[in-house]
Amino acid sequence: MTPDLDGKTCLVTGATSGIGKETAIGLAKKGATVVLVGRNRDRCESTVKEIKAKINGATENKLSFYIADLSSRTSIHQLAKEYANDHQRLDVLVNNAGVFLAKRTTAIDGIEYTFAVNHLAPFLLTNLLIDILKASSPSRIITTSSIAHEGARIDFDDIEFEKRPYRGIKAYGQSKLANILFTKELARRLEGSGVTANCFHPGAVRTNLLDNNPWYYQLIWAAAGVFFLSPEKGADTAIYLASSKHVEGITGKYFGKRKQVESSTEANDEKVAIRLWKISEKLTGVAENGKEAFSPFS
Repeated sequence: MTPDLDGKTCLVTGATSGIGKETAIGLAKKGATVVLVGRNRDRCESTVKEIKAKINGATENKLSFYIADLSSRTSIHQLAKEYANDHQRLDVLVNNAGVFLAKRTTAIDGIEYTFAVNHLAPFLLTNLLIDILKASSPSRIITTSSIAHEGARIDFDDIEFEKRPYRGIKAYGQSKLANILFTKELARRLEGSGVTANCFHPGAVRTNLLDNNPWYYQLIWAAAGVFFLSPEKGADTAIYLASSKHVEGITGKYFGKRKQVESSTEANDEKVAIRLWKISEKLTGVAENGKEAFSPFS
């Protein structure tokens, strides 16, 4: 039987560990050409070797990677430009890279780090790759969100925690809410283009999300890990959304365990989604000189 994704090209961010790595492995098993994005060259190289060792047919020309710092606008632009130069199509974009930080940190562009990596990076990368996604349609955009969005809200008066006390879980929850709002507004803007946009929550998964945090956070995370899902199980819905015929044409939805699930009331507020989109355009420079999004290289 022909693999589901034979002849398809998939780009996966945060692909050297956890959910992203297992998503890349799952897509490669289905015959896709998989392009990994990671911060560290050694880890990218070792991940490619691991996938090749696990999967027959995962040859050099079907596995590659780019090094990118997704907290940097310049690096994201370079990633998108290199991808467009190197590849003729993009069938699936998986926006998976994410962080959780106990202390407020700013990215290289001066933006609060969690918001920059978890929301602005997929917003910018998706906009920069939208033309190749449209040219490859039917194509799919998948973004990793979280049940942590529940109870969160977008504080437009202090979106970067410059005034209010910073709490890692609040910053993370806000960013995951932003993922859903982004997905819904993106789907609305892409209606009729042949490009679908969906997001999902992987469940509570054992990952290295807290590796760069104080030891006590890591200790609690490790202790709780015995109750968590494996990264392989956490990646299952992402792989499903990337490959299943059952979700053809479905867009703007939030999934869990391969099923459409309800997101919070805030996540379904169209006015909030539009307002967030406008702010994201300004923070990423997508809407330079008042131009609308979706024109990366013009």
